[in-house]
Amino acid sequence: MRAVGRSAAAAAAALLVLSSCGSEATPADEPSGTAVEPPFDVAATTLSDTDGEPFALAEDTEDPLTLVFFGYTRCPDICPAVMSTITSALTRLDEETREQVQVVFVTTDPSRDDPATLRRYLDRFDEDFVGVTGELEEIGELAESVGVFVAGAEELASGGYDLGSHGAQVIAVDQDGQAPMYWGQDTSSAEYAHDIELLVGDL
Repeated sequence: MRAVGRSAAAAAAALLVLSSCGSEATPADEPSGTAVEPPFDVAATTLSDTDGEPFALAEDTEDPLTLVFFGYTRCPDICPAVMSTITSALTRLDEETREQVQVVFVTTDPSRDDPATLRRYLDRFDEDFVGVTGELEEIGELAESVGVFVAGAEELASGGYDLGSHGAQVIAVDQDGQAPMYWGQDTSSAEYAHDIELLVGDL
C-alpha cells in the first residue's frame, strides 16, 4: 500500500497520474489502492440524486463504504470501463460485504446528464447505484475536496460540445465523511474486491 499526503494526491490527480499499483504483487493483507494520509474531508456540498432529492455525500451515505466516481454518460471509454469493473468487483463479494457498499456516480456534464439520463445509464450496471447531479461549480467543489480534477463540458458555437476532462480515480468514502483511499483507472475487479473487503473489515 502506498500512502500519500493531500497535496501530493491532488497533484497526482491534476496530472492524471492515476496508476493504483506497481509492478510488484500486493501482499494479501495490503490494499492495491493508494492511501491518503490524513484522509480527505469530503465537502459538505448538497447536490441532488436521480429522484430529485437532496444528496450530500458527506452526510447521506447510508452504507459503511461508498465508492465515488466522477464521470459523464456520454463518455465513450474510461467511464463505462471503470463502472463495469466496479460492477464486476461487487459480484466477487459475499452477500454480507456487498450490503455494506454503495456506489455513487457524480456527473461532470450536468447540462446534459439530467436525472432520467443518469438513471438509465446507471441501471445498465446496477439499479442500486446512486446518480448525482447539480450545478457544475458545486460538483467541482465536491470533486476538489477529494482530490479529483473536473473541467466540465461546454457547448461550442458550432453547436457541438467540448467534453472537458475529469480525473478517473475512484474514491473510497467512509461513514465519517472522509476519503482514506483512491484507485486508478487500471485497477482490476479482483483488486477492488480485495480492497473493499479490507476496508469494510476495518470499519
